[in-house]
Amino acid sequence: MSRTEIVESADAAVAGIEDGSTVLVGGFGLAGMPFDLIDALIRQGAKDLTIVSNNAGNGDVGLAALLAAGRVRKVLCSFPRQADSWVFDGLYREGKIELEVVPQGNLAERMRAAGAGIGAFYCPTAVGTSLAEGKEEREIDGRTYLLEYPIKGDYALISAHVADAMGNLVYRKTARNFGPVMAMAATKTIVQVGEVVEPGVLDPEAIVTPSIYVDRVVQVDARHYTVQGAR
Repeated sequence: MSRTEIVESADAAVAGIEDGSTVLVGGFGLAGMPFDLIDALIRQGAKDLTIVSNNAGNGDVGLAALLAAGRVRKVLCSFPRQADSWVFDGLYREGKIELEVVPQGNLAERMRAAGAGIGAFYCPTAVGTSLAEGKEEREIDGRTYLLEYPIKGDYALISAHVADAMGNLVYRKTARNFGPVMAMAATKTIVQVGEVVEPGVLDPEAIVTPSIYVDRVVQVDARHYTVQGAR
C-alpha cells in the first residue's frame, strides 16, 4: 500500500513544516514553480528557512513572495539576479538574507547525490574561481576537480502535471526541471498537481517520479498550474 497521502488543500499539505527547515523549491523561473504550496507556506508561518532553488524569485509572486514575507534566512541557487529579482536584490543589499551561489549543473548533481546516497563527488566546475575557495581540490588525469557535497532537504515543494492516487508523478514539458531530483533529495516531498487519477491510468513508462519519493499530494486549479507553472 502506498504511503503517499492525498490531502484536500495546500494548507494541509504544508502543515508541520518547522522553523529553520531546508526547503527545496522546484521551478526554472516560473516554469514548474509550486505557487499554491508556496502561498500556503507563507500562510503557515514557518520562518528562518533555507531555500534551495534554481533562482531567487521572480517579480512579487511565488518564491519572491516568500522572501518578501521575511521567512527566508538563506538562499542556495544558481541565478540570484535577473531583470525581475527586485525582492531578493533589496534584501541582499540590506544584509537581510544570505546567499550561496551554486553552478546549475552542480546544484542538480548535488541534490541527485543526496537522493542516491553518494557521500561526495569531484567536479571541475568553478575551479579557479571564487566559488572554489575552501573546497578540497584533487587532480585526476591531469585535470583539477573540486570536492562537492550533497544538498539534502528537510522538505521539497514541487509541481507535477498529474499524479495517481498512489503518488506516482508525471510532469509537463519544461515544468519537469528540478522536480525529480528534489523529490529524491528531501526527507519529505510535497507535490501540487493539476489532476489526481486512479492507479493504473498513468502509463508506467511515462512515470518520472515513483511514489516511494512522494509523501503528500494536493490537487490545485489546473488553470493556475498551466498559466503560471509550465510553458
